Amino acid sequence: MVYNAVKLNRLSLKDKQLFKGFLNLTTHELSVYAFENIYIWNRFFDIYWTIIKNHLCLFFQDKIGCFLYLPPLGKNLRPEVAQEVFRIMDKFNKNPGLSRIENVEEKERVFYQDSGYECRYKSFDYLCLRSALAGLKGNRFKSKRSCINYFTKNYSFEYWDYSCDDKDGCLQLYKDWMKSRKLQDVDPVYKGMLGDNFLCLEVLLRDYKNLDLIGRVIKIDSLIKGFSFGFQLNKETFCILFEIADLSFKGLSQYIFRRFCEDLKKYRYINIMDDSGLQNLKKVKLSYHPLRLIPAYIVKRSRD
Repeated sequence: MVYNAVKLNRLSLKDKQLFKGFLNLTTHELSVYAFENIYIWNRFFDIYWTIIKNHLCLFFQDKIGCFLYLPPLGKNLRPEVAQEVFRIMDKFNKNPGLSRIENVEEKERVFYQDSGYECRYKSFDYLCLRSALAGLKGNRFKSKRSCINYFTKNYSFEYWDYSCDDKDGCLQLYKDWMKSRKLQDVDPVYKGMLGDNFLCLEVLLRDYKNLDLIGRVIKIDSLIKGFSFGFQLNKETFCILFEIADLSFKGLSQYIFRRFCEDLKKYRYINIMDDSGLQNLKKVKLSYHPLRLIPAYIVKRSRD
């Protein structure tokens, strides 16, 4: 797509190395700064990218409008790059108030503020010590250990690396889990998120071989009852992107989470992502006693 002399390229798998080159120019802490966590949204959004003054700019568009999913990626960001991306977004958005840059990290917030933009808090990722999640030592993790002990004593199961033969089983588990969740929670926003995440999971499993992902599954009676997927964010940090477990098996979710963390010995930290503004998910993530909360910001033009 060419828009006012700017070529907007539709995101595809062949762009992976280009993206990784820009993403690796600096160390990022937010889980969204990974090709895998960008690409899986391509059934929910129209995703385009272009390069402006040596900065990779990533646009997400849906029926509501267009926004920049990440701040421009490159070295020595200049104000004219930010000005150009807002100009492009304004061409798509009937309401210029929809034009925004999402997922700005703390280290870049000052640049946007000094350039006259408004920065507001969006969310935060939960960063944990891998050794703490793998060990679950001390009274603060007593209930987790109890659940895991119950699971290992009461169920016969298999735990192994994900293979593409497991695709249908993982999708069926998610469908069953989603149906159960929708019956328990009447929040329409939450129900919508469950459907959105299913679309992301379908993309992830469809293109698993071409994405730099690590997956684990648990089978009980030859059926997949739990799975977890993640990716390397940087040399020290691994992100848990998906984790689904059949909650009728007490302790299964705690077991697969701990076992996966045990496998990830090369990493110091585990990023368990954000809580999507959901109080129940926030409670679960806090129960693993994160080392640090990593903030993300949204940048918009000042209303003054």
